[in-house]
Amino acid sequence: MRRISLFGATGSVGQSAIDLIARAPDDYDVVALTGGHNLEQLAHDARRLRADLAVTCYPDRYEELKALLADTDIEVAAGPDAVVAAATCPVDWALSAIVGSAGLVPGLTALAHGTTLALANKESLVTAGPLLMRTARQYGATILPVDSEHSAVFQALVGEDMAAVERVIITASGGAFRDWPLDKLATATLAEASSHPNWDMGQRITIDSASMFNKGMELIETKEFFQVPVGMIEVLIHRESLIHAMVGFNDGALMAHVGPPDMRHAIGYALHWPVRTQLPVERLDLAAIGALTFEAPDLARYPALAIATRVMQDGGLSGAIFNAAKERALDGFINGEIGFLDMARVVEAVLDKMSSDDGLQSATITLDNILQTDALARIRAGEIISQLG
Repeated sequence: MRRISLFGATGSVGQSAIDLIARAPDDYDVVALTGGHNLEQLAHDARRLRADLAVTCYPDRYEELKALLADTDIEVAAGPDAVVAAATCPVDWALSAIVGSAGLVPGLTALAHGTTLALANKESLVTAGPLLMRTARQYGATILPVDSEHSAVFQALVGEDMAAVERVIITASGGAFRDWPLDKLATATLAEASSHPNWDMGQRITIDSASMFNKGMELIETKEFFQVPVGMIEVLIHRESLIHAMVGFNDGALMAHVGPPDMRHAIGYALHWPVRTQLPVERLDLAAIGALTFEAPDLARYPALAIATRVMQDGGLSGAIFNAAKERALDGFINGEIGFLDMARVVEAVLDKMSSDDGLQSATITLDNILQTDALARIRAGEIISQLG
């Protein structure tokens, strides 16, 4: 029986993982589940999976969670420190599915305990890729990608020599506004940006898909995880979301990973790695699908891609600046402070300002430096948002 913990259990990725785990409950000893405000779901899943520990990241909701689990032996804790403490619990496998930069420290903590970390938290690699990979090497831990694109690349590389790789192609659906006239994007509403054409995801990641900031982060993740040069990484718009990534080799071959737009595929691969096992996902009928389409992304429509390329080229703490500014800009759009197109303007302006004024891009990548840079970038983004608003 494998001991596992799930960080971000109440989000869409966490719920997909729980769906798989609940189908074979005798195979897993669930140690810890963490979540946010959805305490009813967290308590329900803690009961169903017979978890040892349930943690909400909000300290003021401890008593409420405690009351929901009062008739059980499940331990309850609350607050960011409690989430990090949960990552010290000895397990064989942990899922990092916390949304945002809050997932970085728990993930690093799990790696420092030699845990196999199934990584769905994009921000960890974007803000601290070298630190994350260095920590895994230092403690003999394994990182398995759970983003569908990076899982696809990982699977396409099984048995292959990285020296033979010429290019890595990750695909994008194009998001909610892929067919909108460019002049209409400035008036895009929160509701319109929160509807994805192919995937069922949380609001924040759905908006990031519409702006393509989500794909920009995945470009940076690809560079950091697979250690490939910036010029070898490409993005293609693939409306059907059936090919998640392709790897091109020096003999001209392209290895493509094809599967339904269902996160349980990537999660299940990481959960059972290195063994493949049956998963409850759709089997594609290629004859019924008929055709797969690809097109180059329009950088005027998706400025986030060019910004992400700049971040990869600049290196250093640019990823931490990029992510913090993006998160603050996204908050600004959700809260009605700025428009849809302003998000890219905010991120680019913060990168410009901090590159010239604060000298942070070339600083050493340590956890303290990352956290300080994150905090400062959010302040800078807030200042720019106030000017725009």
